[in-house]
Amino acid sequence: MATADERGNGIHIGSVRGAFAIGDHNTVTHNEGAAVPAGDPAQEELLRAVRALRDDLSRAVESPQITALSGELAETETEIADTGAAGPGRLARLRTALADAGAVVGLLASGAAVTQAVAALVGG
Repeated sequence: MATADERGNGIHIGSVRGAFAIGDHNTVTHNEGAAVPAGDPAQEELLRAVRALRDDLSRAVESPQITALSGELAETETEIADTGAAGPGRLARLRTALADAGAVVGLLASGAAVTQAVAALVGG
């Protein structure tokens, strides 16, 4: 939607914030702000296990314990994705939610994986 300026040129850009490309076959990569820290393999394993358990729990019969665990799993996933790691407080809350929903978690391989990943990160 550009109009020609007095020199006959068709593009005029007053100011730009972010990234843009002009022309065919361009690729733009824009990284703003601080980079997310490089992933700790133990945290990455926890993230994979959390995602698998969330998926499995979506098919489980709802209960207060399952609802609480699903919430903690979602918050854990967000924290790891945003900061690169789940902090000690988050791990403690997740561990409690896993214990509270133990009857269902114990039946799921993904539940065992999350439990083991948390134990590895908190030391036992």
